[in-house]
Amino acid sequence: MRGRDVFLESLRLHDAKRIFGNPGTTESPLLDHLADYPDIEYVVALYEAVAVGAASFYAQSSGKTAIANLHVAPGLGNAAGMMYSTMRANAPVIITAGQQDTRMRLQGPVLGHDLVSIAAPVTKWAVQVETADEMADIMRRAFKVANEAPKGPVFVALPINVMEQETENAAVTSGPLHQAPTGDMAALANIAAALSAAKSPAIVAGDDVARAGANGELLQLAEKLGASVWTEGMHAQAIADTRHPLMRGGLPFEAGPIKAMLGDADCVLLIGGPFFEPVWYEPGSPFPDGADVFQIEQSPQMLARNFTLNSGVISAPKQALAALLEMSKPDASAAKARVDALTAAQADSREAQKARTARAAGRRPMPMSVAMAAMAEALPDNVVMVEEAITASTDFSRSIDFAGPGDYYAGRGGAIGQGLAGAIGVSVANPDRPVVCVSGDGSAMYSIQALWTAAHHNLNLVFVILSNREYRILKHNIDVYRGRFDAESNRGYTHMDLTGPDFGFVQMAAGMGVPGEQVSEPEEFTAALARAIASDGPALIDVVIEGKAK
Repeated sequence: MRGRDVFLESLRLHDAKRIFGNPGTTESPLLDHLADYPDIEYVVALYEAVAVGAASFYAQSSGKTAIANLHVAPGLGNAAGMMYSTMRANAPVIITAGQQDTRMRLQGPVLGHDLVSIAAPVTKWAVQVETADEMADIMRRAFKVANEAPKGPVFVALPINVMEQETENAAVTSGPLHQAPTGDMAALANIAAALSAAKSPAIVAGDDVARAGANGELLQLAEKLGASVWTEGMHAQAIADTRHPLMRGGLPFEAGPIKAMLGDADCVLLIGGPFFEPVWYEPGSPFPDGADVFQIEQSPQMLARNFTLNSGVISAPKQALAALLEMSKPDASAAKARVDALTAAQADSREAQKARTARAAGRRPMPMSVAMAAMAEALPDNVVMVEEAITASTDFSRSIDFAGPGDYYAGRGGAIGQGLAGAIGVSVANPDRPVVCVSGDGSAMYSIQALWTAAHHNLNLVFVILSNREYRILKHNIDVYRGRFDAESNRGYTHMDLTGPDFGFVQMAAGMGVPGEQVSEPEEFTAALARAIASDGPALIDVVIEGKAK
């Protein structure tokens, strides 16, 4: 057999039946022989970053290892930013790129470069297959490394001549690997005792809780303790049912605001995330003074990475939460009083959002709160949301509820352009559910080519573009910069408006085979979204919303 067959058989053996790719000449051995593997689907993207973004979100939404296929050095470079986001999202993706014939290595061939050196900084492992005899073991190891905690992308360079070499080494797997560690029971018992004794316990849950399907254990533990439950400010999934009365939403990014939000918490449990990822430098602790802090993670590199702990435990989230649930012995009446108080606080927050939306109802262009309320009216119960709303994300999270993992996906790492690309992968992973992607207009332009892929594969996917004609987040951040660094503040916002000319999203969508319309009134938006969701295939809605006041 040839190297190309070992590669494709490796995908079969590991149940990786979809390749998200942007092909080129060095990928000829793969593309020319995919017809021999009809069970492996190739999802075509027009730009390498879109292929990697789609693969990343597909991996997160399907629970499978995704494959992204890129083209030599420039293509790999085009995808590097999305590879960074994939790494920050802990998505198990094997990224491949065709490489020039190794017999030309010393001649400096067209498009040739050291692909491993490009990929190494944004992957867990980067390697080039030097002979067909190596293909089976490299692919076996690539799947293993991509799925070890913390999960993440792996890169494999595939020289065209190696793909055509003969080998007797058939594709193999590593076999069943049981990688859910059970935490130290004595250490978990100590954490349970501290949580039980706390007067105001708080839990901060990361994406690993959602990936592990531990949302049920999380909420049961919170109910038993009377603990508030928070998420990271930037999270890739819905950690648990957002309608649950103990769910308090996302924390801010800097130490001071986090500390303020946690309030009088005297015992904080961190579980399943890279706590915390700040945007701006701020000294001091994010935890209330005197609070005990505990952390539970699947991998040692996350444990106590940023903070001194009272105790830390390596454990799979589901097992750890189940153990804490069994071991915790709080005062039942005190816990109930806390549950009642938190329930009332959540009800107050929801009423405050309704009042805020009502006060803004008459403004035009539509405020973000009004647009998000209008969108919520049209969403069916089985919708999957992909969100890159950025400055509208607070109104989004306060207006739209999710039952838990599988209903919501967003990007990690802070790079924009993940929404449209990621929505492709989520839609491919959920062919029987409608998918709605909400993106800002600036973010959408980073991966607008995703519209063509949605049309080409006839995905049931609605793109909602929030058009405020500006990089609004940058305007907010320059205000913060001026305040933090005492910079002159009598200037405007240079190079942050997206006008002259305005974007024509409806026209762009039409040019890529996606029907679209522009709306500027709440009722128009609700009706347009309902029509788009009910239709077959992709659609786009350009929603005119207000920008930042000058």
